[in-house]
This record gives sequence, structure tokens and C-alpha cells, in this order.
Amino acid sequence: MAKMSVLLGFFLGLVMVGVASSAKFDELYQSSWALDHLAYEGDTLKLKLDNYSGAGFTSKSKYMFGKVSTQIKLVEGDSAGTVTAYYMSSDGPNHHEFDFEFLGNTTGEPYLVQTNVYVNGVGNREQRLGLWFDPTKDFHTYSILWNQRQVVFLVDETPIRVHSNLEHKGIPFPRDQAMGVYSSIWNADDWATQGGRVKTDWSHAPFVASYKGFEIDACECPVSVAAADNAKKCSSSSEKRFWWDEPTLAELNLHQSHQLLWVRANHMIYDYCTDTARFPVTPLECVHHRH
Repeated sequence: MAKMSVLLGFFLGLVMVGVASSAKFDELYQSSWALDHLAYEGDTLKLKLDNYSGAGFTSKSKYMFGKVSTQIKLVEGDSAGTVTAYYMSSDGPNHHEFDFEFLGNTTGEPYLVQTNVYVNGVGNREQRLGLWFDPTKDFHTYSILWNQRQVVFLVDETPIRVHSNLEHKGIPFPRDQAMGVYSSIWNADDWATQGGRVKTDWSHAPFVASYKGFEIDACECPVSVAAADNAKKCSSSSEKRFWWDEPTLAELNLHQSHQLLWVRANHMIYDYCTDTARFPVTPLECVHHRH
């Protein structure tokens, strides 16, 4: 019995240390702009875009390592020119950022999902894919898992992208800056749909993206604490262990690897790693990534 209590205590410590988690918007987030374009309907939050304004929200805290998720139902009908974004980002010119950008399209055409990774202020790591469902008909869960070994983008728990830690190859990896969690909807008809050829049709406004199921299971970082101290605070040690540092999360398991290969084979539309026009020399991380 004593041994069981010790194991239980270890497990609780593993799960609970330094973690913020909730499903209520107001506990985790606040409006960041255009409060009048943000509305509640029961447990659903709606962001609206019209020809006056878009809207956005931001987490109240910043985090280092863990997993963030939300359920989104994207703009129905003709959404050409619109972008709905869900992302994590740190501050400053040398910021890190992990992006989901949902690129609207004309009625009947599929939504495209663009992901991007910024490290030390440098992005240009776009991938685009089509989804295996219509994201405007129901809610689906979009998640970012971040630890010291990898960043994983997930759709309904299926990995669609992995950015691995390749510091041993001399490639910087984002693990030294706390990041906020953000979402917004805005007009980007200069590039979002068919490279900007299809413009936003404002007769279909307002364009509405719906959200529910807000979850942040991550290490909360006080603004007053130095980055190096936050990194130490949010990393496992002999005194504490965090679930995101467990060896099983250092890389995808076999099933997840097969899922990612399936996504890439059947739904990938664009990958910066294979764009020789933009990158005559293959980016170094593309040479070493297994996926």
C-alpha cells in the first residue's frame, strides 16, 4: 500500500506540477482587439469579420512547453480572402512562432491549412495541406504539442507536421522563450486564396469562425521571470517531472509516424522543403528531418 501511495504521488506530481488547464475561455483568454466582433452563444465563442474589422483573442499568460488545443468550426460558404489563425508566439523581433492558418476559399472549394514555424524571427517554413473532412460543418480539434525535442501540429490528434530539435546539427530550436496563445480572423485577400487572385466578397459578410473546448496543459511563465529561469522551471528535474518531458513524447510513436506519412502522401499540397524555386539550396532542417 505504501508503495502504491508513493507511485500515486509521483503520478500526480508528474501531471500537476506547473500546469494550467481549463475549458473556459474567460479563465484562459481575453479579447485582444475588436471586442464588438467577438460574441458568445452558450459555450461557443464566435469571431466575426466584416468590411470594418476582424477580431482576435490572446491568452492571459505565456507558457513554455506543453500542449494547447481548441475546437474550431471554420467559416461556412464562400470564405475566399479570409484567414482564421490559431497560433503560439513569443514577443520581439527574434520571436518564435507556431502557426495554424486556415485559408478560406470559394464555395465548394476545400479549405487549405497552412502551418509555419518561426525560429529566432525567421519563418519561411510553410506547408499547406487539404483536410480529410469539411472543417466548416462541425468542430474539430487543432493542437500544438511543444517540448524540448519536437513541435507537433495535430488535427483531431492526427499529426500533420513535426518540427524536430536538430540542435546537434547546428540548427536552432525554439526552447528558450515563453509563448502566448492567440487566434484571429482577418481579411488577407492579397494572398490567401489562389495567391490573391480571388478577392473577398463582402456580400457574404459577416464571416464567422466558431470556437469551444479551450485547453492549455502547459507550464505557465510569469512575465517577471527571466527566460532562462522559466526554461529551468518548466523542465523536468530530479525533484519534479513534467509529462511533456517523458521519453515517449521525444518523437512520434509508430502509429503516429504512419498517420503523418498518410497525411503527407494524400493531403500535402505544398512543402517549402521541396520548393527549389524559393530555396535553390535545400534548407538544412529539411535535409535532416526524417518526415
